[in-house]
Amino acid sequence: MQIRQVLGRKSILVLLACAVVLTGCSRMNLAYRNLDLLIPWSLNDYLDMNRDQQTRFRAQLREHISWHCRTQLPGYLDLIEHLQAQVRRGSLNESALRAHYVNAQEAIQTIALEITPTTVQLLRDLEDRQVRELDDQFEKDLQEREKKYLEPPLDQQIRKRADRMQERVEQWLGKASAAQRQRIQEWARALSEQNQLWLDNRAQWQRSLVEAVRNREQANFDERIARLLQDREVYWTAPYRAAFPAVEQATIDLVIDLYDMADATQRRHLDERLQDMRRDLSSLDCLPATR
Repeated sequence: MQIRQVLGRKSILVLLACAVVLTGCSRMNLAYRNLDLLIPWSLNDYLDMNRDQQTRFRAQLREHISWHCRTQLPGYLDLIEHLQAQVRRGSLNESALRAHYVNAQEAIQTIALEITPTTVQLLRDLEDRQVRELDDQFEKDLQEREKKYLEPPLDQQIRKRADRMQERVEQWLGKASAAQRQRIQEWARALSEQNQLWLDNRAQWQRSLVEAVRNREQANFDERIARLLQDREVYWTAPYRAAFPAVEQATIDLVIDLYDMADATQRRHLDERLQDMRRDLSSLDCLPATR
């Protein structure tokens, strides 16, 4: 089964102003039912768990999903409602967006804390052959991503980055205008060789994980895994760390500019998408009927 970091395209950023550009998750109600939501990895292709491991993990996962739905979703609904009100008032500015971004980061951290004990136990129980398999699959994953994201010339990388962003934006705003498409192109060019930095950083985190699991009999194993889940920045490469603030600011600036450029039809589209999201999440069985 596959182990994949949550940070990336399928994180828990339910606050759409951030989620549109930082995650691209298009159906949040499905994401809440998805394995990726509750653990920092997706156990799917990288690791074959035996029957006992699968049984134990699925039981623990059900408990985590129930916890998340009962204790976290009500707050998300309130925050989405607040974001929707800002969109309707036209008051979604940089300060408001940053506040949503902080809330999203806090939500991710809350989940990381919740699932750390389960993840520690799962990794401690791996057999040596499973650890070797995990390492091999990480290497294969890295090679595939290098082929997709690094082998094309830089101008193609930038064009594909812009295409991905435009697709995400249009999920929430509808068809982008010429000015919005141009702004997305500017953002994609500004990130330049970010693909290389991102993949190097991903590889370092994966190597750190494998190294920790190889030494899972050591007394500090729990602490090492907890840091991998809860203090991810500790494992960033130096170039990625240096570039991150500028990339983060460039993306926030992009969101604000695209929203400012949005016409009345696009803002209604965003409002409707947020309303759909609230309706979908409110329908989950774990929430009180009054929602």
